[in-house]
Amino acid sequence: MSVTDRQCLSLFDAAELDAVLRRMAVEALALLPEGHGVLVGMLRRGEPLARLLQRHMAQLSGQRELPLYGLKVKRYADDLSLLHPDTALSENPELAALDLAGSSLLVVDDVLYQGHSLLRTCSYLARLGAREVRCAVLVDRHLYRQPIRADIVGIHLQVAEGDVVECHVPPYEAELCLEVVRHGAS
Repeated sequence: MSVTDRQCLSLFDAAELDAVLRRMAVEALALLPEGHGVLVGMLRRGEPLARLLQRHMAQLSGQRELPLYGLKVKRYADDLSLLHPDTALSENPELAALDLAGSSLLVVDDVLYQGHSLLRTCSYLARLGAREVRCAVLVDRHLYRQPIRADIVGIHLQVAEGDVVECHVPPYEAELCLEVVRHGAS
């Protein structure tokens, strides 16, 4: 196998992930007090996943959709190559303008890898005055390098550190699915 060889394993399709997100929405409703919940979707793929959770939560509860704010946070490229030695976070002026002390925030991301991005996000929200910050991830890889855990986990995966968990999430990809890509070794 050459270095450019890739093995791709499809783990979950759109229907299966929709069921996972629906279960996550049930858990989120139990964590967030009625009328005080705010969703924060980590861009890129965490924000559209937060929108899917938002819809499921509204359908399950019969209440209106929770407010949702995007937050651009980046450390790794999609292939897990390091982009920023210190996690890059672009402040969101809409989020900064809110009084977060009386809200329960649920930060949503696609994959919890080492925890750098999630820790930076929670720290930022605490500086903005948030008193309660919870975290939901579609996939937890259990390779933490930071003292952070998700309160809601859709899927627990333990794959080799060099493997890449790819969450395909519209609008960035055509269809919702989850794959693991194993890169070949020489």
